[in-house]
Amino acid sequence: MTEIPDDAATSLPSLGWSAFFEGQLSDAETGLERLRIATVHRSRMTAQSTHGPVRVALPPKMKTTDYAVGDWIIVEPDTHLIVRRLDRHALLQRKTEGARAPQLIAANVDTMFIVTSCNDDFNLARLERYLAFANEAETNPVIVLTKADKAGDTAPFVAGAAQLQRGLDVVTLNAKTPDAADTLAPWCHEGQTVVLVGSSGVGKSTLLNTLAAKEGEDAQLTGDIREDDAKGRHTTTSRSLHGIKGGGWVIDTPGIRTLHLSDVSDGLDILFAEITERAPDCHFRDCTHAHEPGCAIQAAVADGSVDPARLERWRKLQDENDANTPDITGPKGNYSQKGRGKKR
Repeated sequence: MTEIPDDAATSLPSLGWSAFFEGQLSDAETGLERLRIATVHRSRMTAQSTHGPVRVALPPKMKTTDYAVGDWIIVEPDTHLIVRRLDRHALLQRKTEGARAPQLIAANVDTMFIVTSCNDDFNLARLERYLAFANEAETNPVIVLTKADKAGDTAPFVAGAAQLQRGLDVVTLNAKTPDAADTLAPWCHEGQTVVLVGSSGVGKSTLLNTLAAKEGEDAQLTGDIREDDAKGRHTTTSRSLHGIKGGGWVIDTPGIRTLHLSDVSDGLDILFAEITERAPDCHFRDCTHAHEPGCAIQAAVADGSVDPARLERWRKLQDENDANTPDITGPKGNYSQKGRGKKR
């Protein structure tokens, strides 16, 4: 396969390679080339090598849907024919309506930038979905509040986001200015990978252009949000890996209108720690935290230590997760909808 012209050259550790991946190689595989998936299309993929982007070849019967942007693969050096994909240390995936298998979003990500804007797009319930999603994948979430220059007072947005999860980092910025890259620099240093997620029109593509110093024809297309409802149109149509200032890598993603939760029980426990930590103190082990006597959660609501709105959102997300999470039961591992989610 031919290489895509590119002047950039880097080292494997700078690309995100680590001992976790090196330890997966057998003696017979040490001579194979290590590549990182940069784009995934219906019938083709590209990858990032230490010398720049290359096109990769898929063996017969291998599907591109089995790969996520950010995956590490080993290939034949001369043909770039894929030998196999290496195990991931993190995987972001989501359930989609009507699909049997989850949609792969990004792999081997260190930090998830959950991008929302300081306007009507700001929605606590939606942010909680993204946080559960990030927690389950064991990826560090950071709330990035854009349009800060148009908001006037950003303090209410910062306070609202910060109280959603213990230790959560929340930053505000104007995605169009170089200062945005400085604000996000702590998570973008060499060898680190971040992913941008959020609704359409919140500034993800603009932020990508700033982080990756993309201009002119190289820049991602951007689209402004509509002033009447603060919603935007999709300007990113596929996922892709880009080098960014500081030596890190960013994965851009299309805007997500609806994020259905499935198999994120651990992520929800982290998100709603003020509820899950008190639950063992309830009188009944199967307490629904709605009406049972001796409910520690209802007592916490009464004394103000648990927000009743948070409890209601926790209950809604738990019910959705339980309904969408398959459990392997019955003969031959047949799937049925049952109980709490499990770690992937």
